[in-house]
Amino acid sequence: MRILVQRVTSARVTVAGDTVGEIRPQTQGLVALVGVTHDDDPVKAQRLAEKLWALRILDDEKSASDVAAPILVVSQFTLYGNTTKGRRPTWKAAAPRAVAEPLVDAFAAALATLGAQVQTGVFGADMQVELVNDGPVTVLLEL
Repeated sequence: MRILVQRVTSARVTVAGDTVGEIRPQTQGLVALVGVTHDDDPVKAQRLAEKLWALRILDDEKSASDVAAPILVVSQFTLYGNTTKGRRPTWKAAAPRAVAEPLVDAFAAALATLGAQVQTGVFGADMQVELVNDGPVTVLLEL
């Protein structure tokens, strides 16, 4: 799994014009773009949720767990795009929906179990993601 984390002051995911998840303006939080590959499993999802929840990238070196920062989880298969050859990315390293969707759900559920306020996008939907990156701070998490 790859989690591209962005510290934000606001974020919103819409599907067909309807807001499905958001971090309200002027609220520091995290957007977690989640990519899944073929050999990922629920253990990795849990470990990455724990790592993200404790990651000290908020103001004053605080973590989301320190300040109850909201987290917006959005599936992002393109994190496993390969652009080494040609002009078209390949997506072979991205797990198929049957593998990826339950693991993105497990990641979000693990965060909620840890105490996070979690909102999500809609897996496989044509989503529009708006965010205000704070800092800017962007970190790639992998195990």
